[in-house]
Amino acid sequence: MLEAILSAVISVTAIGLICAVMLVVAAKFMSVPENEKVKKIRECLPGANCGACGYTGCDGYAKALGEEEGVKTNLCIPGGDKTSKDISDILGVEFEDTIEQVATIRCCGDCNATSKKAEYKGVQSCKAARMIFGGENLCTFGCLGYGDCAAVCPNDAICIENGIAHIDTRKCIGCGLCAKACPNSIIHMMPDVKRNVITCSNKEKGIVAKQKCKNACIACRKCEKTCPSGAITVKDNLASIDYDKCTNCGACDDVCPVGCIREADHSGALKN
Repeated sequence: MLEAILSAVISVTAIGLICAVMLVVAAKFMSVPENEKVKKIRECLPGANCGACGYTGCDGYAKALGEEEGVKTNLCIPGGDKTSKDISDILGVEFEDTIEQVATIRCCGDCNATSKKAEYKGVQSCKAARMIFGGENLCTFGCLGYGDCAAVCPNDAICIENGIAHIDTRKCIGCGLCAKACPNSIIHMMPDVKRNVITCSNKEKGIVAKQKCKNACIACRKCEKTCPSGAITVKDNLASIDYDKCTNCGACDDVCPVGCIREADHSGALKN
């Protein structure tokens, strides 16, 4: 009996050793050499893995930069100009400026501007609350207030205050993860060189929107008619700004009768 057990143990041990040797040999002769250029580029990237560059995380962007031609070096928004400069130096190409982005909340329907149609008791998540008649607020287009955006922010730049999300743009790195997490799609990314922001997402007719939130866009078109560069259009009862045309003159902010167009202060607040 003992001999049978020992024989089995020896056999299993021998098989294990043989397999280990085979794996070591395979790893040595079948391994793919690591691209040193890709490795250096990856070390330059911040590791947010946000996908803002258009690739599958930092690894995907580094691989594309190191192995493909024509990939721009300034696509990493969280990394900014420093990352773009470091990558350009590694690749030996001309440095390209990164257009930094910041997240903006297209809603100013806080507890002072709107009210609730019901009391939600369930999973404390915007996505879950939205499934129950669009959430508990009268305006179903606005911020749901449960912080799905804050939960994914890697830099603690978002807080929920007075019923809606607020972004501290001093901390925002422009990764866009909050925009992807918002079930109402009220978080948008914008160049940090622009200042005027539409703080409403309600697409209902003006009188209906106003009844639900006193800060709602009423589609009066005053901003559209006033804008000297044609950057503002009103579509589906909601104003929007084309930042490629916007000159940041502030004319739209001055004429908006409900105050849903505001001048964004990128030090982390909205000027009323």
